[in-house]
Amino acid sequence: MPLDASRTREKLIDEAARAFAAHGVYGASLIDITRRAGQKNRGALHYHFGSRAGVLSAVLERHVDFLARREGELLEIALEQPDDDVESVIEAIVRPATELAESGWRGRCFLVILAELVEEDPSSLDADVSAALERTGGYAVYDLLAKRMADVSTEVRAERFALATGFILRAVADRARVRGRRGRRGRPQLEHEAFVANLVAMLAAAMSAPL
Repeated sequence: MPLDASRTREKLIDEAARAFAAHGVYGASLIDITRRAGQKNRGALHYHFGSRAGVLSAVLERHVDFLARREGELLEIALEQPDDDVESVIEAIVRPATELAESGWRGRCFLVILAELVEEDPSSLDADVSAALERTGGYAVYDLLAKRMADVSTEVRAERFALATGFILRAVADRARVRGRRGRRGRPQLEHEAFVANLVAMLAAAMSAPL
């Protein structure tokens, strides 16, 4: 790919990530994304990505390998723990997300977008988007969590998974956003390890709670 075309593509992905995080995956304007990327040709985004789903997949692809690798590393540690250890499994979800959130604005945008997508009906998602989500590696972690959490119905387990996932993604993204603000004071924030430990403990207790 020519250098100029590659730069244009990266600018479009950047602006799409910002817009999808700020306005929603389906609410963001593709024309506005194209304009903010400095492209006068209104068809630039469609030329490079084909569709909204195409640029969304490109936004996701930037980070799925990192999440898959880190979750895989922490899953191996969790598998070595006793069969009733829930915290190590939760950590395999929390820690990679926290690390990604603190990597910069792109990571934060990714997490906000991911939080929206996990609430969607999987069958409604574009095939390329679904493929990118599957590569994050989360399914094996949740399979282990299902074996170690409280004995609840299938419906309640699915509800707990959805609530926990959304809470984790938004909590870590919001924390990183607040800590990254300049010239504005927010509420006091825990340091990295304390934040991870507290979030893991909270979610492990919730998953272990009998109904």
